[in-house]
Amino acid sequence: MRKIIHVDMDAFFASVEQYDNPSLRGKAIAVGGGENRGVVAAASYEARKFGVRSAMSGKTAKQKCPHLIFVRPHFERYREVSGLVMGIFHEFTDLVQPMSLDEAYLDVTENKVGNIYAAKIAKSIKQKIFDITGLTASAGVSFNKFLAKIASDMNKPDGLKVILPGDAQALLDKLPIEKFHGIGEKTAERMRKHGIHTGLDIRAHELDFLEKHFGKAGTFYYHIVRCIDYREVKTDWVRKSLGAEETFDSDIIEPDDLIAQLSVIAKTVAHRLEKRELKGHTLTLKIKYHDFELKTRSKTFTEWVNEAEELLEHAVALLYNPELPHKPVRLLGISISNLNIEEQTPPQLSLSVAFDLQLKLPFSDLFLRDSTQAALPNPHNPNR
Repeated sequence: MRKIIHVDMDAFFASVEQYDNPSLRGKAIAVGGGENRGVVAAASYEARKFGVRSAMSGKTAKQKCPHLIFVRPHFERYREVSGLVMGIFHEFTDLVQPMSLDEAYLDVTENKVGNIYAAKIAKSIKQKIFDITGLTASAGVSFNKFLAKIASDMNKPDGLKVILPGDAQALLDKLPIEKFHGIGEKTAERMRKHGIHTGLDIRAHELDFLEKHFGKAGTFYYHIVRCIDYREVKTDWVRKSLGAEETFDSDIIEPDDLIAQLSVIAKTVAHRLEKRELKGHTLTLKIKYHDFELKTRSKTFTEWVNEAEELLEHAVALLYNPELPHKPVRLLGISISNLNIEEQTPPQLSLSVAFDLQLKLPFSDLFLRDSTQAALPNPHNPNR
């Protein structure tokens, strides 16, 4: 069995803003564009108590939390802090799979610190993150990626949860389907119509039933509720697309205004492609209307595209085809996919085997020794 840790930074964007600006600490803040036109990218835990969530419109967020403070995002700063966190992960193992700026899976079955206790490693990682960045993280420890992800969500913020092999099935059986990673609101609603409310309800159905009603995802559900997840922690993550988008201060519909905005976006995308030495075959135009209806239009080319002029030319062609937007537009975006990743040499991460595990300890001991399944004390508490 493997020992997997999933680390998830707590309210990452909002926490960075609060750390950098002490006057925001303890207050309900939302990182995003503002209450009139913006969308919440992240909310502090003080804001979440009022129901403010990421991807919520700024207007709705302000209605739920009238004293909410909007903060403009600082993505370069978030990337800087993320780099520090990822560096900490690699001090413990080379088997690190980043999922975003603020979360990653780590395989510590064999590790650089010679520690056979996964929970103890998770504790050390959390402490070092706080010491270096001043931020807290939650960690989940278990024997596969799915369970580690479930565990990291259970004691937020600043939590540590261990799911042992002997406890996993009973935990999943009781878990509401809304808590399953990979089951969204729409899927959960469909499941409830079939009388499925918990993991045990999913496990009561055969594979044929789940595939019939939920497609390929049904196979995934069938296995995860039985604690089966053979996915490895992969270090060779490959970028699949790169782009940029802009939400406007006021809706636009005039073709000249739309093209002017696309010109700015195309230059941004071209700069990002050049910086990473990337080019692609497929361009996608994203259009979000004033009523939040979202449309995408794509075209694949035989030649590579990466220059601002050609990006704009192709984006404008998609803007007119099959027709110009018929109602006011609040957001435009351009992305490039089918990238030339295969022409680039991926970073080589060697597996450093720090020790040869020969001990005949119970598997639960390897996880649980000197650990706790409860949420850790707040690191801001001087008694920690």
